[in-house]
Amino acid sequence: MPMEKTFDPAAIEAKWAHEWESRGLFRPARPDATPFTIVNPPPNVTGALHIGHALDNTLQDVLVRYERLRGKDALWVVGMDHAGIATQMVVERQMEERQDKRTNYSREDFIDKVWQWKAESGGQITGQLRRLGCSMDWSREQFTMDPHFTRAVVKVFVDLHKKGLIYRDKRLVNWDPKLKTAISDLEVETHEIQGGFWHFKYPLADGVTLDDGRDYIVVATTRPETMLADMAVAVHPNDARYKSVIGKDILQPITGRRFKVVADEHADPELGSGAVKITPGHDFNDFDVGKRAGFKAGEMLNMLDGDANVIQTADGLIPAEYLGLHRFKRDGKDGARELVVTRMKEAGFLIAHVDKDGGEHDFEPRTIQTPFGDRGGVVIEPWLTDQWYVDAETLAQPPMAAVRDGRINIVPKTWEKTFFNWMENIQPWCVSRQLWWGHRIPAWYGPKRDDDGRISVAIKGKGGASFQGDYEIFVAETEEQALAAAAKYYQADVFVGKSPEDAFDEILTSDSEHPARACIWRDEDVLDTWFSSALWPFATLGWPEDTELLKRHYPNDVLVSGFDILFFWDARMAMQGMEFMSDVPWKTLYLHGLVRAPDGAKMSKSKGNVVDPLGLIDQYGADALRFFMSAMESQGRDIKMDDARLAGYRNFATKLWNAARFCEANGISASTSFEAPAATLPVNRWIIGEVAATVAAMDTAFAAYRFDEAANAIYSFAWDRFCDWYLELIKGAIDDETKAVAGWVLDQILVMLHPFMPFITEELWTGLGDRADYPLITAKWPAPSAARDADASADIDWLIKLVSELRTAKAELGLPPGARLTAHFPASLKGRTDKLAAQLDRLARLEAISFDPAPAGASAQLVVEGETITVPLEGVIDIAAERDRLTKALAAAAKERDGLAGRLNNPSFVERAKPEAVEKARADHAAKEAEADRLTAALARLG
Repeated sequence: MPMEKTFDPAAIEAKWAHEWESRGLFRPARPDATPFTIVNPPPNVTGALHIGHALDNTLQDVLVRYERLRGKDALWVVGMDHAGIATQMVVERQMEERQDKRTNYSREDFIDKVWQWKAESGGQITGQLRRLGCSMDWSREQFTMDPHFTRAVVKVFVDLHKKGLIYRDKRLVNWDPKLKTAISDLEVETHEIQGGFWHFKYPLADGVTLDDGRDYIVVATTRPETMLADMAVAVHPNDARYKSVIGKDILQPITGRRFKVVADEHADPELGSGAVKITPGHDFNDFDVGKRAGFKAGEMLNMLDGDANVIQTADGLIPAEYLGLHRFKRDGKDGARELVVTRMKEAGFLIAHVDKDGGEHDFEPRTIQTPFGDRGGVVIEPWLTDQWYVDAETLAQPPMAAVRDGRINIVPKTWEKTFFNWMENIQPWCVSRQLWWGHRIPAWYGPKRDDDGRISVAIKGKGGASFQGDYEIFVAETEEQALAAAAKYYQADVFVGKSPEDAFDEILTSDSEHPARACIWRDEDVLDTWFSSALWPFATLGWPEDTELLKRHYPNDVLVSGFDILFFWDARMAMQGMEFMSDVPWKTLYLHGLVRAPDGAKMSKSKGNVVDPLGLIDQYGADALRFFMSAMESQGRDIKMDDARLAGYRNFATKLWNAARFCEANGISASTSFEAPAATLPVNRWIIGEVAATVAAMDTAFAAYRFDEAANAIYSFAWDRFCDWYLELIKGAIDDETKAVAGWVLDQILVMLHPFMPFITEELWTGLGDRADYPLITAKWPAPSAARDADASADIDWLIKLVSELRTAKAELGLPPGARLTAHFPASLKGRTDKLAAQLDRLARLEAISFDPAPAGASAQLVVEGETITVPLEGVIDIAAERDRLTKALAAAAKERDGLAGRLNNPSFVERAKPEAVEKARADHAAKEAEADRLTAALARLG
């Protein structure tokens, strides 16, 4: 059946995506082949394909298709992440639209609703990845909340706890008051906001004064509300102004709380007054100062609840008028910050800021670097809570050693420094989240017994019952195991209740400190999403079972990842993989850059410069988008979107389509030979050598993860050597040898191009021959068993250079391309011209070839490989008129070139103009410079 006249990407993409997957071609059975494994960074179940996904998955698919063509047992693991915070937000938002909310349901009923949402709406990205052409093993699609994966997560938690590598601790966390959960440092975004810097007097107690006679110390803060939980004032130990009062008491004016002036190097004598108020329960630096000052975490004061509203501190000293206020103004209503400033001002403890004009203000205006939650979108509150932590410092040691000794190869190498810097300074990893959707922490709590086996309860009035001492924690893989451990601990029957209140009731109703039954209750929190996804390289292969898949495909070969999740995910996979598998999770970690807007700006919805990859596929085709991503992926550099390049790669696909149609029309069909056919003609020997060189160049590029070099190698060969020259050179002389060679070369192009452009190559592969049982996706990577033929390459390369020079000269001199001219060659070239006479006649359009000296007069001088070919121009063009035209054009081009150079040499323009304006000026200058050079060369040709 003849090929369609016009290339239509949409018509073939859906067909082949279905064909490949339905026939199981993404994972052909190759039990004896060398395994090759990639795990896909699991997209969120809430996610849709964005341009970063398009880049990341294109690069992975290029590698997988390449290795599959090389005969390997290529496994590309695919799946989705349950995305705890994001998914719960989506479902809760939908409930709000129906005037409903999560807390109207039990935990179990809400989780059922999330599963229902997943079944109806989740996972749309998997269909979008198929549109991109991703050849993943969809038959084994994974989900981090699947039962087998959940079992792996629970086992990892329990095993780490047994080793002391997971523990519960009271520390400051990044608390998101909107989502009401702790989030990691990596989920915090810093924004610049306009805020204030307030200065207050804190009076010294007991008549103590500074050496200058003042009875107070000035402290400055950007968060006045936190003074309600102040516990110290810190000064530098070497600051002479305060040495006499170190260890003395100072008073907080609003609460009346007495605390010490402490010496700590955190206080900077050069900054403000040199004295810093310390609120260890609400500031990360202050937390460390507080610990150095001797405060235990349990003694540090907390003044906020989960909504960031003021609550009473443990010492009961916050005045009642502050209780219930939000931390600062919200929805137009003043909060604790505003009331604190008002009361301090009324009491004379506020020091006014005097501006340059002498005006007084409550605060000094400042631009404040303020932490926001990346999902909740509100200011993060440092909050003192009990959370679960992973000893990341211990787990980080094996991955660092693996990078140092080469077991993990980071590409590009420049990222190693960043990796080590983070890993060497890594902090405990908070892995508990206050959510309902996710892997519930496998820990149960119960009241502690004293040495006599008693459980003590303190009664503090109605609703004020509490257990004395910490809870006993039972970490287990199942509830049955937890009950067994608790029964052994309490020496009694144990049941699982909902909360500590159930345990209180059991003790109080038993009227005994040795109840016949004990009650434990499960931790309400879930694990950080990144905790479970850190197990992706091995849990997706069946761990903790010792499966054949796990034995064969762990460690993975390569991880392709954006540099922006190096710490979120990549480093944590290395930690967990080496801890539980005693081997690296992957041998190579390839980190790519970001896809940016055409002007180099980061894409964001707020800027309106986000690009929809599905829209690009609709416009240009998936193959063009994939090739763009690959050709532009240069190690260590970001990619700028460029519609012109996308259109160019769509044109490349069209050119290949038209070349295949030309072959079909001339009786050139699919090759029956894996190795290069026998060839005697120079043009055929030349193109076979070019295939061999291209295969070698691509193999070298792939080995070094140079996607750009591999893509550009096949692009240059297919467009320039095959389409532009080989097909032109064989026109009118297509004998049986040439048909065999041309068919074989086109097949090699389709195979080499397939990793980048799978849809068009598979369509052409099938269309050019009857090989339904030998699809391109599982064909063989070229091994031409041929080398460059030096003589043939020399002849054809010389011919191409000559024809190119002649065409350029005609264009510069205003001659039509078909104009037939006489050329005078050196006698030394007679053998070569005789050999290539037919091609010279057709491509060079030479009326005559002479070896006599050229006549006197104007002529074009063509220098090819050091030899000069002369083309007389007398009688062909009006020499004087042409010289005049070229001179004027050169003057105009030079004027524009020099004007642009002047602008670019002006520092004021380069520094003040918009980056895109400077970039355009540089491009325009380069174009005018090239034009001036071309016109200069044309004038030189006239003599």
